[in-house]
Amino acid sequence: MARSETTAPRNGAKRADGGGRHGRWKLLVLALLCLLPGLGALKMGLDGHTWVPLALYPLASLISALLYWQDKRQALHGAWRTPEKVLHASELLGGWPGALVAQQLLRHKTRKLSYQLVFWAIVLVHQTVWVDYLFLGSRFPPFVA
Repeated sequence: MARSETTAPRNGAKRADGGGRHGRWKLLVLALLCLLPGLGALKMGLDGHTWVPLALYPLASLISALLYWQDKRQALHGAWRTPEKVLHASELLGGWPGALVAQQLLRHKTRKLSYQLVFWAIVLVHQTVWVDYLFLGSRFPPFVA
């Protein structure tokens, strides 16, 4: 009996719809993680402080995704790789959403535990800063009320 087109391959390969393993859950997690920065950046702009964070996240995410794509290509061709500190710097500057998408789509840097620990620490820092700004009255730098 032939396998249905909707069933996922058993060898771990990506499904034809591009969702990969648990695609909908990963999108939900990404949306939830982007909620605080998005709301915080929007509030910051509407309160008359600055619109820079609202523009910075998408721009930095695009740059991060491109850096991941370049690093993946270089890895496949045995060329010089993008240093991890450059990838982490782009994530820290607001590109972590693009980095997360690139990790999943390119299947790149997802299994290296030391890399993932730093990546998720960066995501946690961003979440903490926005929780502070939105709910705690900006007790910690870099925001001043």
